[in-house]
Amino acid sequence: MAQYHKIFLLSIAIFFAGCFQKKTPPADINTEEAATLKPFEHDSLIYIKEKHFKHLQQLTNGGDNAEAYWSFDNQKLIFQASNPEWGAECDQIFYYDLNESWDHNKRVPLVSTGHGRTTCSFFMPGNDHFLYASTHLADQNCPPVPERSPGGLYVWPIYESFDIFISDLEGNITKQLTDEPGYDAEATLSPQGDKIVFTSMRTGDLELYTMDIDGSNVKQITDELGYDGGAFFSPDGSRLIFRASRPSTEEEKTRYLDLLAKNLVQPTNMELFVCNVDGSELRQITNLGNANWAPYFHPSGEKIIFSSNHKSERGFPFNLFMINLDGTGLEQITFDEAFDSFPMFSYDGKYLAFSSNRNNGGSRSTNLFIAEWQD
Repeated sequence: MAQYHKIFLLSIAIFFAGCFQKKTPPADINTEEAATLKPFEHDSLIYIKEKHFKHLQQLTNGGDNAEAYWSFDNQKLIFQASNPEWGAECDQIFYYDLNESWDHNKRVPLVSTGHGRTTCSFFMPGNDHFLYASTHLADQNCPPVPERSPGGLYVWPIYESFDIFISDLEGNITKQLTDEPGYDAEATLSPQGDKIVFTSMRTGDLELYTMDIDGSNVKQITDELGYDGGAFFSPDGSRLIFRASRPSTEEEKTRYLDLLAKNLVQPTNMELFVCNVDGSELRQITNLGNANWAPYFHPSGEKIIFSSNHKSERGFPFNLFMINLDGTGLEQITFDEAFDSFPMFSYDGKYLAFSSNRNNGGSRSTNLFIAEWQD
């Protein structure tokens, strides 16, 4: 999933400025020891109109850091990053223990193998294991990144060698969940801790599937032509929200299938869909145009927060928006000039983790942030 955000960031280098002020970590996330850490000074990270952010804290500084997802106890974040300074030439999995330090210049532990390319990590029940997808069984090197397609449009590789694994926080793989030919990735876990949803090419198209947490009881959820991915469960585990492309004209279908035969997609036109966890009552939520993706349920279960560039004619900026499940009440949440995406609420609903280009000193780095949320 994180590969997608890099598509639009290669030409972005915007300098951010603001007022200086001190910010401290949210006290109820950290232990008493961590709460005594000296806060660092930085530019104000909250832009005008970002009324849902009470406080905002930056967690990383440099590299590409994305898809930070909470542990069930709201004490850790598992995420993927590519950062040569950390020895990660392409995406690897790291985790951030919020009880230890909030120093945005710290190097955090690597918990994937360090081989191949990884994506889409998510904590398992108990908070000491996580699932993620990796290409390391096929090749220990980073797989090649495709060039732009004819006409200059960006393409996203669907690596056939991605499979889904469970690992402990010491980096030891404890179970392989998929071994079907072709792409298996983009796995996330139900808040109830009993089901996994993921995207697979096993039928020849990119469809959603669910399985039990031991890899059994695999069920196909979607079956329409187009890319279905980036799915998350509702707070009660009864529904799925996901992004999808739906080629409609013969020309669009031909282009989609031609690229898919080369293990590529052009993820520049996507909308949000919701369905029951068994695939029933599937319906489209957004019809905004451009790329609407990285959706996640609001703690109420009645709204969706997501990233979109539907207001843009150049491919960026991407900002966070929120919308009701019936498609009404669209509200812009962030007001960045470059990129905000990958939002996930903590399980207690108090905090929002997301990735952003803000405060990157004019570089191309994408960093992790935690916002104290207010409705």
